[in-house]
Amino acid sequence: MPTDWADGDSFRVRLPDGEEITARLYGVDCLEHHVTDQTDARRLRSQRRYFGITKVRPEAAAAIAFAKDLGRQASEETRTFLSRPFAIHTSFADARGDARFKRVYAFVFDADGRDLAAQLVSQGLARAFGVSRSTLVGESADDYREMLGDLELRAAAAGVGIWEHTDWDSLPVERQLERDDDRELQSAVGKAALPAGATIDINSAPLAELMRLPGIGETFANRIIEQRPYARLTDLLEVEGIGPATYRRLKPMLRIGGPELEGSP
Repeated sequence: MPTDWADGDSFRVRLPDGEEITARLYGVDCLEHHVTDQTDARRLRSQRRYFGITKVRPEAAAAIAFAKDLGRQASEETRTFLSRPFAIHTSFADARGDARFKRVYAFVFDADGRDLAAQLVSQGLARAFGVSRSTLVGESADDYREMLGDLELRAAAAGVGIWEHTDWDSLPVERQLERDDDRELQSAVGKAALPAGATIDINSAPLAELMRLPGIGETFANRIIEQRPYARLTDLLEVEGIGPATYRRLKPMLRIGGPELEGSP
């Protein structure tokens, strides 16, 4: 379903039963081209630094416009891919996003079995980044993530897509700037503790909210997201690295469904 806000990795579809959802591809991240707030702007800056393209144009405004155009190329590739018969595989794990739309993580394949995420990375139109998951053919989430990473490396070596414009001399500096900015933001905001009696919905909480749990950093938060949805809290024991002791410590702060987090703005 064409929408003006859709990018290469997130798009609107109507299922055979008439339900409409927003599908968010596992494992990949395309450049933002529909930037509406500071969060989108920061994400685009992070993406530009990752690909080493922040200085491909002398003026900042021109460099940003150029990056958005590259993002539109990914959207066009996705539209072309979805113009043919395709299949969506999803467990309906909540991918957050715009509250007006149901957004779920998904794998997307065409009639020939081509993986849309792999296609975007292979053409240099997306980076291998973000939440992954085990696949229908038995690949683990880590294996799928590594596969996409290998495709990214090949695309970068071939200089295709966004990689054609990478400034390789400045790329290490750009990525270091991004890491420094992340640390500065984390230091400024801090890891706010949960209010007394507050609980988090493990099926819908975003990454930052999960990281408010004691002992849960980005790696474990991503693992929790990758295993969604959960039918019972005890299903968390299937997440790698969460054993009985960790589960007992976290259980009073967790829920499935129900009211929003107490004390949240």
